[in-house]
Parts: sequence; C-alpha cells; structure tokens
Amino acid sequence: MQKLLLKLSFNAIALLPLGVMQILGAFLGLLAYIGSKQYRTLFRTQYEAVVQSHQLPFVLWTAVANSGKLFSDCLWIWKNPQKAVKLVEIQNWDVVESAINEGRGLVMLTPHLGGFEVIPRVLAQHFPATVLYRPPRQAWLNEVVEAERAYPNMEFVPTNLNGVRQMTRALMRGEAIGILPDQVPNGKEGVWVPFFGRPAYTTPLPARLANRNHTPVLMFTAKRKSLGQGWLMEVTRLAPLSEDAVLAATEINQALEQAILKAPEQFIWAYNRYKHPAGAELPPQD
Repeated sequence: MQKLLLKLSFNAIALLPLGVMQILGAFLGLLAYIGSKQYRTLFRTQYEAVVQSHQLPFVLWTAVANSGKLFSDCLWIWKNPQKAVKLVEIQNWDVVESAINEGRGLVMLTPHLGGFEVIPRVLAQHFPATVLYRPPRQAWLNEVVEAERAYPNMEFVPTNLNGVRQMTRALMRGEAIGILPDQVPNGKEGVWVPFFGRPAYTTPLPARLANRNHTPVLMFTAKRKSLGQGWLMEVTRLAPLSEDAVLAATEINQALEQAILKAPEQFIWAYNRYKHPAGAELPPQD
C-alpha cells in the first residue's frame, strides 16, 4: 500500500507546474521547522553559525522555506527531467567541455543546494554519467526511488565497494561520475577535517578516484532562481587534489564551503554534517 501511494503521489507531482511545487515545498519546510524541535535546533544552529561567521545576511525564514523547496525540486526534477533541463541557465559550460575532452573522465561534486538533482541530467545530455548515492534502508522505498530517478545516459550506483568499482570503470571509459561531497560517509571511510570551522567526517573518495588517472574534478551548483523559473548552474574546476587523504578532504571541504557561500540560504542545513558515524574514530578535540 505504501509503495502504491508513493507512486500515485509521484504521478500527481508530474502534473504540477514547478512554481506550485516550490510553494508546496516551502510550506512543508516551514511546517517541519515549526513542528520539530530537533529539526529547528539543528537547522538554526548550523545556518546561523555560518552566516554570522562570514558576515552574511541572516534570512532564517527564507532558508527554512528553501529547505522544503530543495525537496520539492528533487521530486519535480525526477518526474519532469526534460522540462527541468530546459529551465537550467548554464554558466562556464566551456569548463566542462574542456575537462571531458581531456579523455580522462570527469569527477563532478554536487552539494545539496538548490536544484542539485538537475546537474547530472544536464551532463547526461552530452555524455554518460554514473552517480553515487546512498539507498534508503527500506527496500520498497529504494525500488520506487530508483525507478523515479532513472534517466537516459545516467546510472545510479550504491555507496559500497561495488559502486566504487563501477565508478572507476566509468572513469576509465572517459565518462563522468558524480559524488555528493557533503554527505557523512560510513565509519572508517572518511577522515575528520574542518567544515565551516568544525570537525566534520569527510570522504576523500573523490581525490582517490581522480588521482588514479589525473581526472579533472569540477564543483557544480544549481542555485534556484525566482519562483518557478528554474536554476542557475555554475561550475568551477578545482586544482589537483592531494594524494594525502586528510589534505584532500580538507581541500574538498574548502571548495564546498565556497560553493555553499554563493547561496547559503539554499543549502540543506537540516542535515547533521557533524555527526559521528558508527565505526569512525572520535573527532579531534580542540
């Protein structure tokens, strides 16, 4: 029954304009913030610390509404991928073309910001893309999500050894791979390095994959434009990452911070970036 209801909900979403979906998403974001003390505390603590330390405007309710829009954007993009791609304004596409033309593949890093789900679909219009993702724990939910996210020239692989092997093979074929660098990796798969001034367990996997064959690493963002108007996709090529896991993870987080600071009110502040995953060593103490 849950599976059927979810599929019917997805089908209903496909009929709604993006602007309506974003209004609904904003309402759900506000509802989650007001209704959950845990959500509210985590969101405000992380968001406020970053904008205050960088002397940026503190637009709490805008950020809260955008947290819901991030979720609604994902659903709408899954159900309307071709419409979504047409709503993307692309900057610096020459950076992407130059990188992929080197023939060593492409490592794309996409933080949970704005309409991030549209980025691999834009790339898949031009060349194959393999994206690493963390499957939901419920098998039925994962089955539905995989079916809804499917898109031509794109393959989603799980965050396990088999998924890493598939990404390695994709790079050897000169294709693109995608990694969400702001997700907390499983224990013993990351290192503790600063993220906005606090120790955060971070994956050095992008560096490990890129350094095997001198593959270019690009940071992408898809900032949400005004209501229903789509997204602005920007890309920055990173300097070669260190061979050292700790230094590489530090470099990744620094690039991630710069990407987030372009639109901090659109980042997923309700996600606990500083949690201690089971099996990981304790974070360093000041």
